[in-house]
Parts: sequence; structure tokens; C-alpha cells
Amino acid sequence: MGEVKVLVINILVVFTVAFVVNLILRKSINRLKRYNQEQGTDFTKLVFIKNSLGFIIFTIATIIVFNSIPALKTVGVSMLAGAGVLAAIIGFASQAAFSNIISGVFIVLFKPFRIGDALELKDGSRGIVNEITFRHTVIRDYQNKRIIIPNSTMNNETIVNCTIEDENIKKHIYFSVAYSTNLDDAIAIIQKEVGNHPNCIDIREPGATDTHKVEVFVTEWAGSAIVLRANAWTTGTENAFALSCDVLKSVKEQFDIAGIEIPYPYRNVVLRK
Repeated sequence: MGEVKVLVINILVVFTVAFVVNLILRKSINRLKRYNQEQGTDFTKLVFIKNSLGFIIFTIATIIVFNSIPALKTVGVSMLAGAGVLAAIIGFASQAAFSNIISGVFIVLFKPFRIGDALELKDGSRGIVNEITFRHTVIRDYQNKRIIIPNSTMNNETIVNCTIEDENIKKHIYFSVAYSTNLDDAIAIIQKEVGNHPNCIDIREPGATDTHKVEVFVTEWAGSAIVLRANAWTTGTENAFALSCDVLKSVKEQFDIAGIEIPYPYRNVVLRK
């Protein structure tokens, strides 16, 4: 009875120490993460380590318990020696788990994306990297839903990272005007409205006067309209979306004032007798 009591106490002590160590380390990492956020530096590795701590620490605690208590050590050795088939089954089933762990480590080491990066996946999903754990990557999409993807999939996925080197992106905004429109007037209105938007940034060299802040091109002679495209530079996909929505509204209002027509599709019907 006394041996059982000692055994239980040893187990409780080991796992209590593991719990306290895990708690202290997580709090320390959280403080480092907040400091990095304030300094504007990358904290992806810290988040990954924090998410992995529990698994690592309690795995070590379990190994210590089995190795420090002779009875458990003997049972463990016997189980491993006499359960070859079971071990093979568990090993086969855990391939995906180990693949996710290794892929997570590769993601953190080689940094194809980081916490806070804006990604576009092959299936068209878009969002911000919210978290990277041992098993999966969590992406928050622009509807505030979480997309949870195994690390092995992310490691083999073809992704578009909008912020890995430079968060500035060029947003194409299209406008249609009637063939009777004075294009210079329409282009001037577009350049003014887009250029005055707070999300629009100027990427020209300081003092440049030979080009406009916003470039506008005639891209197509469509069936019933001339299509113009404005190239607007901004920071991040969310700012680009807001810029596009606001400018489509303000340009429409200015077109109405200037008498510039945004045409409906026209069809000429010829009746033969």
C-alpha cells in the first residue's frame, strides 16, 4: 500500500512540475510576443513554440514517470516488446501527425509565411495567418471565419503571400465610359478621386513630376463601352478592398456631375421585310 502511495505522489509531483513549467514558459513567451509586436518584429517562432510547449513538456514528463518508476518501466518495456503489430499500426496511423509536425517546423524555419501575413490559397480562399501550431495552420478569412489547414498541406500548397517582402499592392480598378466620352476628362476625374483617397499611397520617387500618382490606361474597346483601368497602390488587401469600394462610388458621383455616361449594353436590331 505504501509503494502505491509513493508511486501516486511521484506521478503527481512530476506532472505538477510539468504544469508549472509550462505555465511559466507560456507567460514568458507571451511577454516576448507583446514586446515584438510593439517593436514591429516577427513573432511567428514564439507563437509556434508556445503552441508546442504543452505537447513537448508533458511528453517529457510521461517519459520521466515511466523511467523513474521500475514497475511502470517494466510494464512499458513488456508492452513494446510484445505488441509489434500494435506498434506498427500506431506508427502507420501517426505518419500524418509526424508529417504535420515536421512541416510545421519547416514553415517556421524557412518562413514561406508568417503570423499576420495575407495569403491566397490555390482554391481561392483568402485570409490572414492567425496561428501556427504543431498540427495545423489557422487562417482568419475576411468574413472572420477560421480556416484550419494541416501543416503538411500548407507545406505542399502553392500560395500567394501578399506581404512576405512588401505589403504594398497594386489594385486594378476598372471603369466603363461611353464611346462619346472625352477620355481626358474621365481620366482626370479618376486620377483625382483615386489619388485623394487616404488608402492610396504614392510610390513615385520624391519630387517626380513626369508621371501621375495614379496611372489610368485605356484597356479595351468593349461592345458598348470603353474600359479604363486605374492602377492604385495601397497597403494590404483590406485597404485595397476599401479603396476600390469608395472610389467606385465617388467616381460615379463625379461622372454624373460631369455628364459622363456609364453605358448600358446596346443592341441594334435590324428588321428585314
